[in-house]
Amino acid sequence: MLEKLFKLSENGTNVRTEIIAGITTFLTMAYIIFVNPAMLADAGMDKGAVFVATCLAAAIGCFIMGFVANYPIALAPGMGLNAFFTYGVVLGMGHTWQVALGAVFVSGLIFMALSIFKVREWVINSIPMSLRTGISAGIGLFLAFIGLQNSGLVVDNPATLVGLGNITDLKPALAALGFFLTIGLVYRGVRGAVMIAILAITALGLLLGDVQWGGVMSVPPSIAPTFLEMNIADVFQVGMISVVFAFLFVDLFDTAGTLVGVASKAGFIKEDGKLPRLSKALLADSTATSVGAVLGTSSTTSFVESTAGVAAGGRTGLTAVVVGILFLLALFFSPLAGMIPAYATAGALFYVAILMMSGLVSVDWRDLTEAAPVVVTCLLMPLTYSIAEGIALGFISYAAIKLLSGRGREVSVSVWVLSAIFIIKYLIS
Repeated sequence: MLEKLFKLSENGTNVRTEIIAGITTFLTMAYIIFVNPAMLADAGMDKGAVFVATCLAAAIGCFIMGFVANYPIALAPGMGLNAFFTYGVVLGMGHTWQVALGAVFVSGLIFMALSIFKVREWVINSIPMSLRTGISAGIGLFLAFIGLQNSGLVVDNPATLVGLGNITDLKPALAALGFFLTIGLVYRGVRGAVMIAILAITALGLLLGDVQWGGVMSVPPSIAPTFLEMNIADVFQVGMISVVFAFLFVDLFDTAGTLVGVASKAGFIKEDGKLPRLSKALLADSTATSVGAVLGTSSTTSFVESTAGVAAGGRTGLTAVVVGILFLLALFFSPLAGMIPAYATAGALFYVAILMMSGLVSVDWRDLTEAAPVVVTCLLMPLTYSIAEGIALGFISYAAIKLLSGRGREVSVSVWVLSAIFIIKYLIS
């Protein structure tokens, strides 16, 4: 049955290899079951319900990717998108988390339509690579800033707005130790390095009396507080346009980049440069995003950590299915997830930030018309505390700089249109 479903022999693999690959992928991305509930809880959502929604959305996404697209790519609520959800849309713009879930749901439907009608290549290719790089790097800076604040390493300062916290206090010190431990374990190639670092810092917090013991396993919490709680009606407001676009673009670019990266490592890309079953893979991602919103979590997306499973030999959707099963088993570890303090996840946020900022090396810094919009996008995301504002101002600056530099012809129609929409939004909001 497995051979027929996943074509194991055709892809040069077997059941044992796929299971090992699935376990490897899960260990590298399991930190999301701790980080996501903690982050969305700051938006006022029930932490236990978000934990269940995180595990279920990840499992459903993995199953669709595995059974329908037959790719060894795992999905879960994405880092950066969850930060934008909480600190940008809810705390920053003042919308309710129900409206934010509605925006995630609508963005998933749009993504699904782009996949079904096969216009996603036009959308992706029409956005300049420099802007895509700037968006990713900006989200990385945003995550790093959130990690610094949550851990107390950066605090409010009346004179300078922000300043260095007391790094000798317990929480900032443990946060810094968690970051150092994460990088050290990742560099040494330890499987599950991020999750190990989170659990180690939590254990230290427990020993030092800052964390209260809550147990390890129990029956999963109720998902009722977040299930079907999304507010779709209020999404169709002028002020929500940039929010929906932000959720859509980040998910779209993140998914496209992950698919290409993992497919290249696995040798799936054909000689003509095309990726087989691309529509099915994108459909799996967009469906998981909408389903996740229904359950009660931010956008679900493909995880670049899937490359760890590919490196371990994973070549088919069975790898993704194994990851999905492990996410379902993780449902019974809610007490452990509930004990994780914010400073224990700061190292993970910083590590993900490093990965997201690494793409800046590809920017042509000698061309100011390309480099300047990247810097605008990168800096304004953390400084405005909004991924949506960073994207909007990045598009506007790209179009304006190219036009005033006499290179307006290099700007695609989609960039002109989006820039105009963003300007209109600012004028009437």
